[in-house]
Amino acid sequence: MTDGIQVEAEVAAALAAGRPVVALESTLLAHGLPAADSPRVAAEMEAAVRAAGAVPATIAVLAGEIRVGLDGAALARVTAGAGLAKLSVRDLPAAIGSGADGATTVAATAAVAARAGIGVFATGGLGGVHRDARESFDESADLPLLARTPIAVVCSGVKSILDIGATLERLETLSVTVLGYGTDRFPGFYLTDSGHPVAWRVDTPAAAAAVLTARDRLGLRSAVLLANPVPAAAEIDPALHDRVLADALAAAAADGIHGAALTPYLLDRMHRGTAGASLTANIALVLSNATLAGQVAAALADHSGDR
Repeated sequence: MTDGIQVEAEVAAALAAGRPVVALESTLLAHGLPAADSPRVAAEMEAAVRAAGAVPATIAVLAGEIRVGLDGAALARVTAGAGLAKLSVRDLPAAIGSGADGATTVAATAAVAARAGIGVFATGGLGGVHRDARESFDESADLPLLARTPIAVVCSGVKSILDIGATLERLETLSVTVLGYGTDRFPGFYLTDSGHPVAWRVDTPAAAAAVLTARDRLGLRSAVLLANPVPAAAEIDPALHDRVLADALAAAAADGIHGAALTPYLLDRMHRGTAGASLTANIALVLSNATLAGQVAAALADHSGDR
């Protein structure tokens, strides 16, 4: 147990020995994938991290206890999804105090991982500024959390249903370093190119680790975002993507969908409108990100003497 967090034995041993560890979020598994696919993807994500040379640490809250690293029974509880609350940072005290089960979002996972001493985190797509934010003020808690959390987040950019340009502006304002991995273009989740550039690019896990080492030596406390494009073979056709998204946004407006209900609504419309191609892309990118995160964590462990 570390500061009220139960760290699984393998994860604790790896952290104590300075071996690479990668945090994985549980909201993706509990709420972001169909129940039929979630157990397989959970196992494949953890296997991808291990194949890259790191120890996986999936994070969730079970019976009011923060768990960093899940055994088979706990992972099965998460992937079943039923009855698990979606927990951002603001929800953690209530979930713990009430003894609830919950899946952690990007923000909550990053916060818990950093507190447990984990420096690398793999996810799918980052939250950000919503398209109607001028009226709704709807902005993901991911962004301010990353501004004050020294962790590396490997993701495929920002979910394409969001205002990506505005999100990048907010990340700049919040001093979150953004790196394109093998690309000069910021990825858009289902798309390899969101239409926006990135100022900095790295092409190897060692280069990414060098940036993280430099941040730590400078004493900076913000995250580094490593934007890894969805594998090209799994990318949704951009014309199809744009057409389905436009239809989904119009349907959401007509149905009065907003706030926390908007993202799952739009993602469901994307899944149905692309005949499942969005799910294929989602699974491909999370597995790619898990692999890259494991490689970066391993490279960062090699840099540990320079930090």
